Amino acid sequence: MMVLERHFTGAVFRPGRPGYDEHRLGWQRAFDPRPAVIAAAATEADVRTAVLAARDQELPLAVQATGHGMVVPADGALLLRTTALAGIEIDPHRRVARVGPGAIWADVNRAAARYGLAGLAGRCGTVGVTGYTVGGGQSWLSRTFGFAADSVVSADVVTADGTAVTATARQHPDLFWALRGGGGNFGIVTSLEFRLYPVARVWCGMSLYPLENAAATLAAYRDWAPGEPDAMNTAVLLIRPPSPGRRVLAIRAFHHGDDGRAILAPLLDAAGPPLVDAFGVRPFPSASDATNGPQVPPMALRQEIEMFRTLPGEVLDAVVEAGAADSPLAFVELRHWGGAMARPGPDAGPAGHRDAPFSVMAVGPQPVAEPALDRLTGRLRPHATGGSFLTLQMDRTKTRTAFTDHNYARLRAVKRAWDPGNFFHLGHNIPPN
Repeated sequence: MMVLERHFTGAVFRPGRPGYDEHRLGWQRAFDPRPAVIAAAATEADVRTAVLAARDQELPLAVQATGHGMVVPADGALLLRTTALAGIEIDPHRRVARVGPGAIWADVNRAAARYGLAGLAGRCGTVGVTGYTVGGGQSWLSRTFGFAADSVVSADVVTADGTAVTATARQHPDLFWALRGGGGNFGIVTSLEFRLYPVARVWCGMSLYPLENAAATLAAYRDWAPGEPDAMNTAVLLIRPPSPGRRVLAIRAFHHGDDGRAILAPLLDAAGPPLVDAFGVRPFPSASDATNGPQVPPMALRQEIEMFRTLPGEVLDAVVEAGAADSPLAFVELRHWGGAMARPGPDAGPAGHRDAPFSVMAVGPQPVAEPALDRLTGRLRPHATGGSFLTLQMDRTKTRTAFTDHNYARLRAVKRAWDPGNFFHLGHNIPPN
């Protein structure tokens, strides 16, 4: 590892040495990775050094900022930690943020809010900005402004041969296109620039209702959602929150505007009197936690997502039964998409399945929830499109389901051009051949 020893300025951790166990683990504890060496980057130049060191030693390379999106363990690899590269610059005049690969959404939200601006943040504030965004990025504001990837302006990237390039609509446009939804297949992003939006406050929250009203509320949601205004972003869940401590029905709403109760009236009527009414106007930095619930500590989770063009009764019945009072699942969520996501610009990247208006996502702790998740997905799949969102897909054997056939073929062509040897393969891999 002479390249690391001579040129890497950050800390290096080897098996059996102090710091190794602390740095090898990510947020997702379904995996127990055992990398050959861990390199914690202190500078952008360290990223290039790590790529060259991995190539020199013929080691696989894995990249991790927070570890939320881990889908394969970095066993025997050089694990590059980018957590310390968390710089954030806000340009309020251009309405643009520039962030390092270790930045998390909670910090970007606070920095942008000083100027009355907001990015298309992930619903969990501890998620890394870069991995989320290059994977597409579905925000509580995505029906209003589109995928997070749609707002990318430029990316500084270290490619598979260790070259540093800047990708924009004019510079390396093929790479720029692929980075807006194709994940980490094409290089390591060392700096990402993306548009911000004038959103200082939103009406939002997660209100709770009796579980017995779930079937009626889901049916009302199916009927109401096609007319949902773009300014409103919603989901209906069956969940067991810390309080009241039993399984309940939940409605999540995130409205870019004033009080949204009149818009939600059909859902609220079906849900009945609330157990907890948590809707209200909040500053954007606190809105995500209010809508998503408190931050969850690292744990081993399995997550399944299926997408739908229509919602037959069999799908709604499956959701209700999966979220029953004795369910081991953390939650089952029915969410409506569409809006600005379904109206991409002519230069949009490969993010998402923009034509599928609904998804059902279920999450549960491993291994307790495995049988329940298997039963639910078995019932849903006959009615589903077969598509998924890359950042919500945990099964790397289903990476292709995150893209249309046309976009997947184009992504493979970009992969052949920028990483013909498939150096970047530890993750949601798009092979060059």
